[in-house]
Amino acid sequence: MFDREGFLRNLDDWSPQVAERIAAAEGIELGPAQWEVLELLRAYYKRFDASPAMRALVRYAGQELGADKGRSIYLLSLFPGSPAKLGCKIAGLPKPDNCL
Repeated sequence: MFDREGFLRNLDDWSPQVAERIAAAEGIELGPAQWEVLELLRAYYKRFDASPAMRALVRYAGQELGADKGRSIYLLSLFPGSPAKLGCKIAGLPKPDNCL
């Protein structure tokens, strides 16, 4: 079900329950703000057929959620370390191409 880094191998295996499980393993509690970003990430993937890197995520969040949420510091407060990588992992998406 998961690769060695903990990303889902098959996008169709994702569900909110799977997201909760991945988040718990990462020490993240999913509240409304986190779910909003997870839904944004899934919408981005559906639209562009790719997982966003951090810069693209910040830009897209600003466009879709407003300038106050389209900031690196805001996204870091929700998904510490690497919001794009961690958010994509929890959202059941592939790891962004340029994330280590």
